Amino acid sequence: MNGILLIDKPAGWTSSDVVAKLRGVLHEKRIGHSGTLDPMATGLLVLFVGRATRAVEFAESHDKRYLAALRLGLSTDTQDTTGKPVGGTPRPVSREELEAVLPRFRGDIQQIPPMYSAIKVKGQKLYEIARRGGEVERKARPVTIHALTVVGEENGDFLLDISCSKGTYVRTLCHGIGEALGCGGCMSALARTEAGDFKLSSAHTLTQVIKAAEKGEAESLLLPPDSLFARYPKLKVSAAGEKKVRCGNSLSTRNPEGTYRLYSESGEFLALVEIKNGEMRTLKSFFEVS
Repeated sequence: MNGILLIDKPAGWTSSDVVAKLRGVLHEKRIGHSGTLDPMATGLLVLFVGRATRAVEFAESHDKRYLAALRLGLSTDTQDTTGKPVGGTPRPVSREELEAVLPRFRGDIQQIPPMYSAIKVKGQKLYEIARRGGEVERKARPVTIHALTVVGEENGDFLLDISCSKGTYVRTLCHGIGEALGCGGCMSALARTEAGDFKLSSAHTLTQVIKAAEKGEAESLLLPPDSLFARYPKLKVSAAGEKKVRCGNSLSTRNPEGTYRLYSESGEFLALVEIKNGEMRTLKSFFEVS
């Protein structure tokens, strides 16, 4: 089994829970994902199965898109509604008032990672320190908010459509917006709707995957590994060239410089390669090794 599986993660599951469940369902130990979702979050989780796990590193840097619910008037220690209240001033906030502060959160900004996060400091995860009642100084990190729009209201919370770079903490964004409004704020719900070129509308529920596996049809739900690299041009190699690639050797070529998807004469996806100074070298191979 080899490919990319798009999952619509349910609330209450960690990303690791999903991976562990599917390792048993698919009878495949090699499963990884390209971006963690908090247990309270739902939505798109991109999984890599079998030899395709070698592609995870290329997907981790992809931009993400989320639909988040912002609750104003409440601040918590986790910056979302699962945490303990630590402040906030409940008061009516109009949509116009909210939209007036959003420009300062668009573009390149600095974020201080929350204590309740998996970032490690001196070998310890921040959330482990936080659960013991501790706190350590964290350095601000640069992130980019490509788009930030109010798209509605639900149960008294504002709904935000957010497109952002890798490493963005949406709950920290919600906390910051609340601070800017002077009333406090936190995230009350989160759904990832896009990751790179992958969309939630193409994802499968765990139930759907389990039912497909029971029928022996789970592999039909996988996207081919090369779908991750669709933006790169396609290149075929001769049988002799394929043999060299499979042995880890570089090839001489007259093709223009750049990054390519490399295929065998029969159409098998072999590798992501780079051509530079007339030489083709493998960036990452994806053929099965016997």
